[in-house]
Amino acid sequence: MTEIGGVVGTLKAVRISGPGIEFLMDDEPVDVFIEDGRIADIAPVGALPSRGEVLDGQGAWAIPGLWDNHVHTVQWALATERVALGGAASAAEAAGIMAAAAPLPDGRKVGSGFRDAMWPDAPSLELLDRATGSVPTYLINADVHSTWLNSAALRLEGFASPDGMLREQDAFEISRRLNDVDPARQDSAVAAAGQRAASRGVTGLVDFDMGWNADAWPRRIAAGFASHRVEFAIYPFDLQRAIGAGLQTGELHEEPDAPEAGRGLIRVGPLKVISDGSLGTRTAACSHPYPGDPENFGVLTVPPAELTELLTTATGAGLAVAVHAIGDRAVTAALDAFTVSGAVGTIEHAQLVRHADLARFARLGVIASVQPQHALDDRDIVGRHWEGQTSIGYPLGALRDAGVELRFGSDAPVAALDPWQAMAAAVTRTDDDRAPWHPEERLTRAQALQASVRTALRPGELADIALCGFDPLAASGATLRAMPVAATLVEGRVTHTV
Repeated sequence: MTEIGGVVGTLKAVRISGPGIEFLMDDEPVDVFIEDGRIADIAPVGALPSRGEVLDGQGAWAIPGLWDNHVHTVQWALATERVALGGAASAAEAAGIMAAAAPLPDGRKVGSGFRDAMWPDAPSLELLDRATGSVPTYLINADVHSTWLNSAALRLEGFASPDGMLREQDAFEISRRLNDVDPARQDSAVAAAGQRAASRGVTGLVDFDMGWNADAWPRRIAAGFASHRVEFAIYPFDLQRAIGAGLQTGELHEEPDAPEAGRGLIRVGPLKVISDGSLGTRTAACSHPYPGDPENFGVLTVPPAELTELLTTATGAGLAVAVHAIGDRAVTAALDAFTVSGAVGTIEHAQLVRHADLARFARLGVIASVQPQHALDDRDIVGRHWEGQTSIGYPLGALRDAGVELRFGSDAPVAALDPWQAMAAAVTRTDDDRAPWHPEERLTRAQALQASVRTALRPGELADIALCGFDPLAASGATLRAMPVAATLVEGRVTHTV
């Protein structure tokens, strides 16, 4: 195989699957010719002489490069140095794990990935203090909408909480501070995460990190990052700064002296607005109350009038929008704001959608940016906390049937940054030995792949390509999840090879 960084002129003996296959008569191997980062021609094997550097696909299946349309890049990258809490079955167990954990070089203990919605006991300040003592200790919920701190950490950060739990904006602030590490350490972690993404066939992602990404990504490119494309988001607290800098969605964002390998990779993404909470933290804004808490309907963290104003301002400045809306009340409010403002963009998550709102998505041209693995990770929590809701939970098929464009993502680190996992979840609606959860919401393999790519394999398209071991249009759910990826190309340049 060609080495990472090599520029391929001929991709030899591959079979095409996914978007682009409709232009071929059969699935016999072909040669793909690449010029100036784009597909120049596709021909039967050996029909035309090879050009430039040759990558022999040896009959592997070629698909358009994969996208993860929802990633918190720095949080995902730093997760490798934090204590994994996904297996903790109780608050006591999570506290015990942190008690045994080693502090980071800065003296703090940080764990991530706990899911307290199903715990038999509640997090408490006393419990965590008893386990961790005077070492500042932070536990980040898997959904990032709540954090659990001991007294030492609360004092250090200047917060107060009777049970150690901080939610929504306070929790986001804690995550921002924990992610604000030395740039060299941060960029090293992001570079390693980029290599892992490329190894799964990823050629692009949408970065929803809460920092000022307009400086961070050019800095990473200058340091040699070249693993995949990035569209970076802007948050409301930086909206005026972005407008003042002239940032507009879709525009290339790079320094004039950017290294050749990193040129063309970074573009301005949308304004990201978080309009409600989450299911795991029991703050997603819903039509019906949460069980055992008749006054709790979740929270609209951005009032509807303010949401409309934000979308209007962004639209006038040339920015698309991405509105986080999990509960059905939040989804309706987001669609209302799209209607009034004329904004374009996505609703992120859309985990509970009123039947009447399905057609509104399609009519407004709003893209549903969804994370299929969340449906499987949350199915037990839904049974406990959303049993009384009457809207559609975690819709995929219903949105697709209504004519809504779907884009898949992971919400990493909430779920693993792996588009194959998302596709498998959408196709099977199960990842264990239980029957499919709401099988009526399953998608076909072709629909799932379409929601995971931005291009097609045909002349004139960007040569963003992944070579995989099996045909994704015929693979089982288990095969999709474990799909071997032999090579990944971005504009014909090798970013991963085995």
